[in-house]
Amino acid sequence: MPKKIVGVFSAREQAERAAKQLREEGFDREISIVVKDNNREQEQNDTTMSNDSVVDGATMGALGGFALGAGALAVPGVGPLLAAGTLASALTGAAAGGLGGALIDLGIPEVESREYEGDVKSGKALITVECSDDNKARKASQVLQRNGAEKVKEH
Repeated sequence: MPKKIVGVFSAREQAERAAKQLREEGFDREISIVVKDNNREQEQNDTTMSNDSVVDGATMGALGGFALGAGALAVPGVGPLLAAGTLASALTGAAAGGLGGALIDLGIPEVESREYEGDVKSGKALITVECSDDNKARKASQVLQRNGAEKVKEH
């Protein structure tokens, strides 16, 4: 079973820099990033769930140039998010469980999933990296730590 490395960042810019470096290290589709969409906070109802992934220039720029799967979502209990990667796909199918439910579906234990959901709700950025072996997991952890992740954990 692939390992998931999770990093929480206090600043969106740190997460974007980490995602860019991960891509430079050979990671691509393994990376997911989720950040609170403060620009849409005023526009969205916190309890509305949109299954449509809305991709626009601002969304793409905010997620460090992710070309596939980037979108804006309204997630119950968290509010408007920008998401890219496999986590974005999981969020579109996790209407009832929100971000925590999507993380659980990806194999992150429930306690940690709810903690990560709280981190994102409070404005922090979350990156997950799916790694097929220990060397890739170690490399991903190092990149996240070098870019200022507050928490880095392997699941």
